[in-house]
Amino acid sequence: MMAIEPENSHELTPEERERRKRYLGATVITCIAVAMVFGTLHVVKLGANRMADMRNRASYDLEDMGNRIRAAGEDITRHRVHEEQKTAIDGYGMEEVDGLLAAPVWLELAVMMPVPAGEFQMGTNLPKADDHNKPQHTVTLPAFTIDKYLVTNAQYAQFVFATRHRPPLDWVRGRLPDGKSMHPVTMVTWYDAKDFCSWAGKRLPTEEEWEKAARGTDGRRWPWGDAMNTKLVNTYYNVGASNKVTDYPGGVSPYGLFDMAGNVSEWTASPFMPYSGTVAGAEVFKPKKLEYTQPGDQSMKVADMVPTAGEYMVRRGGSWKSDPFSTATYHRNFSLPHYASDFFGFRCAKDMK
Repeated sequence: MMAIEPENSHELTPEERERRKRYLGATVITCIAVAMVFGTLHVVKLGANRMADMRNRASYDLEDMGNRIRAAGEDITRHRVHEEQKTAIDGYGMEEVDGLLAAPVWLELAVMMPVPAGEFQMGTNLPKADDHNKPQHTVTLPAFTIDKYLVTNAQYAQFVFATRHRPPLDWVRGRLPDGKSMHPVTMVTWYDAKDFCSWAGKRLPTEEEWEKAARGTDGRRWPWGDAMNTKLVNTYYNVGASNKVTDYPGGVSPYGLFDMAGNVSEWTASPFMPYSGTVAGAEVFKPKKLEYTQPGDQSMKVADMVPTAGEYMVRRGGSWKSDPFSTATYHRNFSLPHYASDFFGFRCAKDMK
């Protein structure tokens, strides 16, 4: 009787062993390659979906990003050149200035709103807020009045005409941009804002006055309440530029003030100082300036922050360029007083008689 030998019982020849080894190696490599290809395709798909989501969430065309983002120090450099111009060039005649707006509009822009004396809660204790906005604390103020609207280009044209003050950088030969009479004046330094308010018989509001006028006495996060509502504020490029100062009646503060969030960031009279009990590092409050420190930095539009003399002045309210949380009533921003930009503006205040 013949015994049946199992198929795997015979010895493999050296050639068969080598052939099987090559086959196994090729199979492993193929599996790895396939896994990498499918993994890469998956990542690409996720990335494409993420970019599509970003485009859907963005409030402006991402292809325009290069035109919307300024390089560090660009506005500052432009303004430094502008500093050489000490007085108005050309500009307006009296009738032209008066004709920029209708008489009832001039009267409306001049309205100031009363803010009664008393306490309010300033700052915040929210964990995610910047440390320099903390802690929340009680402040008591006397009564004062404050402009209902931001100072407009048209109003600033009156000032330039009356005093021959140097016009803002974005005015061409002393004339404001077309169609911008009712937009807030921008490209003004803290000194420009202070001079305008003085000429108008007013002053810049203190940081404390500004915050009370924006949030009232109930500690709200935004002028209209505690929830962000992008329909009530021009911020985060949802418009892409400043707006007319009368455009957002639904977003007024408890005292009836427009644009206390968004549109343009507002100069105040106050230096940037730490609140009592703050956990913010002292370095935050020390002034720094943008400076080109390496060869080629200027051509690449790259600047470093280096210590400088002077002190920061507080700006409030966020702007059309800010992220939404920078428009919170308690949020503090700051700049050196001789800086100016296309999102810096101001309003004036006055002691209550």
